[in-house]
Amino acid sequence: MQRGGLQHDGSGDGAAPAGEAGLSGLVTPPLSRRGFVMTSLMSGLTLATTRVEAQVIRTDSDGIEAGEVRIPAQDGPMPGYRAVPEGPGPFPVVLVIEEIFGVHDYIKDICRRLAKAGYCAVAPELYARQGDLSTMTDVQQIVRDVISKTPDAQWIADLDAAAAYAGSAAKGDLGRLGVMGWCRGGRGAWLYAAHRRDLKAAVAWYGPLGGQRSDIQPRTAGDVADELNAPLLALYGGADTGIPVASVEAARDAAKSAGKSVELVVYPEAPHGFHADYRPSYRKAAAEDAWSRALAFLKANGVG
Repeated sequence: MQRGGLQHDGSGDGAAPAGEAGLSGLVTPPLSRRGFVMTSLMSGLTLATTRVEAQVIRTDSDGIEAGEVRIPAQDGPMPGYRAVPEGPGPFPVVLVIEEIFGVHDYIKDICRRLAKAGYCAVAPELYARQGDLSTMTDVQQIVRDVISKTPDAQWIADLDAAAAYAGSAAKGDLGRLGVMGWCRGGRGAWLYAAHRRDLKAAVAWYGPLGGQRSDIQPRTAGDVADELNAPLLALYGGADTGIPVASVEAARDAAKSAGKSVELVVYPEAPHGFHADYRPSYRKAAAEDAWSRALAFLKANGVG
């Protein structure tokens, strides 16, 4: 594999924008002629949850600007959510990578929480071309029909587009760029940290380190642990039955051996999704401690 940029098959110019190192082995198939299946974000919470918990956090918009936006992408406007403090800025940027459930109210609220902390937070709907997540109730269908069919090169390019949007139209300072991802988005945080050379910090919330490889998803998060371009904070649950702590420790050790920085925090009693306040998996003490650590980590590494 040749390193140094995304590989294209003619659907784009193949050039990586300034500041990006690129991951090897990523191929973007031709973009679908049907364009974006989702042209706007879903309202409310994902339908793919058994029940909505009473402890759902709802952050107001006082002192910030927040709402749905259209992000210029290769094949048209991509739906997304932006929250940013009031005032001229520029503000440090945090790209928010969704779970598998789309940019629903939980992800929007995370953006508002970040804006309250002084950040320009942008969450692009990375699965908008593959399916309408607002109508899906079955997790297995989401994984089979949407997640497994979304090329890594596609969503990485879309994150780059979201960063460019933040810097040009959303009062963002790309000299202070960070990324946070939850669940599948935690995997994305690892991969994006190995892709983007000018990234200052990454935070992965219980992202899987392994998993199946495919032509369009050729590398796992564990595969790229020794290629990180920025310090990464790994927040994981010791009671997560789907992500063995040993796999995260192995990734941390691989990063350390390569001279990279991964700070691992494991909450022994916390399950997968311990930050998701709308689900039964939510663990208030772990979620609040991890959030404080995440904000401190961003600031300590130049995103603040």
